[in-house]
Amino acid sequence: MAIKLSKYTDSRENNFNLIRFIAASLVLYSHSYVLTTGIENSQPLINLLGITWGDISVDIFFITSGFLISRSFFRKKSITSFIFSRILRIYPALIVSTLFCIFIVGLFFTSHSTLSYLSNHQTYQYLIHNCTLFFGVNYNLPGVFQNTPYKYAVNGSLWTLPFEVKMYAYLVIINLSIIFIQNFIRRNILKEVFFSIMFISISIDLFNHFQLFFPEKPIHLFSIFFIGSTFYIFQNRIHLSSKYFFLILFITFISTINKDLFFLIYCISIPYITMYLAYIPKGIIRKFNDYGDYSYGIYIYAFPVQQSIIALTPDISVIEMIISSFLVTLFFSYVSWHLIEKNFLKMKSYTFRIKIH
Repeated sequence: MAIKLSKYTDSRENNFNLIRFIAASLVLYSHSYVLTTGIENSQPLINLLGITWGDISVDIFFITSGFLISRSFFRKKSITSFIFSRILRIYPALIVSTLFCIFIVGLFFTSHSTLSYLSNHQTYQYLIHNCTLFFGVNYNLPGVFQNTPYKYAVNGSLWTLPFEVKMYAYLVIINLSIIFIQNFIRRNILKEVFFSIMFISISIDLFNHFQLFFPEKPIHLFSIFFIGSTFYIFQNRIHLSSKYFFLILFITFISTINKDLFFLIYCISIPYITMYLAYIPKGIIRKFNDYGDYSYGIYIYAFPVQQSIIALTPDISVIEMIISSFLVTLFFSYVSWHLIEKNFLKMKSYTFRIKIH
């Protein structure tokens, strides 16, 4: 039996925390191969499908983000309240992680003297860029990880965060533009605009995949994020059904016979698969919500933890890397959630007066 997505969107009973936890863990899993070997093509799936588990996980993050951030935006009473909530979710934990990378990881592993390291302009570029995200991300600290298989990069996972922040800005700008236009034409065009954005961005993404005219990642992430947003806008039109889910899953599996065919089917199917898994499976897995949301902590700590492990134990195997880095990263993500993220998120209840509507 198919049930409308709108039946679930107001409920806190979902599997988003679990899905994001698994996605963040799969990023760690995928990176374990390249960080241990130094070979990009060593990551599982890349030779078979042209994408990695890390790529799929990032897409899942952006789909869920597009959906949940749109829900948050349309429920907030003001733009400033929305922006404040996004700042609280992204920046406190990120800043602590950045300081950890500079003053713990960096100081321990740098080949420079302490004075040279702390006075190097690159150290402060890393601090400013990675704490703001406005100027992109810096990956290198002076003399850090210069002998690891994947040289110099301290926290390569951060590359998605500037795109994430840009998506929030695009969402605000698009909706303010819609409100402005609607005041003149006296007609609600929200659904038409979001459907058009989704359709055009998917078309450009697919075309760009076969005939590369633009940088691939920005186009793809924009497309995936606004598919998630459009799912929220059209929640009354989207039906979640086990029959549809398994049919889509089967078609996606069959498409793996060809990389290009898979990419085409995957881009269309992954949003529905994600939404179905977020709301339909129930039972004991819902207990995961009681433990907290550790996905962000895993995402921002896994890479420096893995680089530290390989620097300390150069002969470590991939399997040993996966297990050891997961356990250490899980500890950091636990601390990050309970001491930083959860406490800052309590401040989201503060109210602001610049209204959205």
